[in-house]
Amino acid sequence: MAKLIKNRTVIDDAWTTLFLAEGETATGVALPAGPLLVPLAVWQARRSELQGRGEALGVWLGPADDAAAIAPDLALFDVVAIHFPVFRDGRGYSTAALLRSRHGYRGELRAIGDVLRDQLHYMMRVGFDAFAIRADRSIEEALQSLGDFSEAYQASWNQPQPLFRRRAAQEAA
Repeated sequence: MAKLIKNRTVIDDAWTTLFLAEGETATGVALPAGPLLVPLAVWQARRSELQGRGEALGVWLGPADDAAAIAPDLALFDVVAIHFPVFRDGRGYSTAALLRSRHGYRGELRAIGDVLRDQLHYMMRVGFDAFAIRADRSIEEALQSLGDFSEAYQASWNQPQPLFRRRAAQEAA
C-alpha cells in the first residue's frame, strides 16, 4: 500500500487516485470501489453517481482548474487534492491558498504528483496538510524536512501575523 505524510505522520494511503488515460472520458472511465479521488472533470460529469456510492470521496484539481469550481461542494469532500504534474509548476500553491483563505476549506488538502521534500515547507505555508511524495523519493527524508525551518517571517493562512508583529506583541506583554 502506498504511503503519504498527513499531519506530520507517515500513514497508509487507502485512497485510489483516478487519472484519465489517453482516450478515456470523464463519463466513460470505470470507478473503482473504495475511497476515491477523482479529477474535476469526472466530478462535474458524474456528480450524482459519485455521491450515491456511499464511499469516501475526494476531488483533485490540476494546474488549470479553478478552485471556485468546487467551492459550493467543499462540504461533500473528505479530501481535496492538488496535482503538481512537474516540480517547477507552482500554480497549485495559489489554488491551495485560495481554497483555505477565500473558500474556507478546512478539510484535508493533499499535494499529489511531482511532490518533493524541498516543497513541503512552502506547501504547508499555503495550507497543505497531506503529501503524496513522488514514488522514487524517500518519504522518511521528506518527513524530516518538515522540521527544517522553525520560524517563518511572513504571514500565512494559519498564521495571520508576520514575525515582527508576533515579536512586538510578545515584548508588549
